[in-house]
Amino acid sequence: MKIALNKKYIITTDGWFIAPDGEQYRAVFGTVTEICNDNETLGIKTDRGSANWYIVIGNMVVAGCQMHYCIRANSINKEPVNQSFIHEGKLIFAKNRESHIYCADEIKKVGYV
Repeated sequence: MKIALNKKYIITTDGWFIAPDGEQYRAVFGTVTEICNDNETLGIKTDRGSANWYIVIGNMVVAGCQMHYCIRANSINKEPVNQSFIHEGKLIFAKNRESHIYCADEIKKVGYV
């Protein structure tokens, strides 16, 4: 499957990132508008130790080397979800936590001037 421009996707990343709202996310949902090389995105040609392609999704850019999965989706569940995790050897349940998917097509207001 080829990534189609102007279609919505969920892209999971290899690491956490901080979005403009100050929260940490592990995936981004939005409309893919461009797939670019390093010179088009950064204005320079990088060496083989750096990412050499990027994907523009909503209001953010993901380096190709950070993209783990790419899933075609028209929408996502924005409702709070339940999650379990292990902390200090104990199983902890977190109820109604916010999603770890950043909605890049939406403009979120933050309380900063």
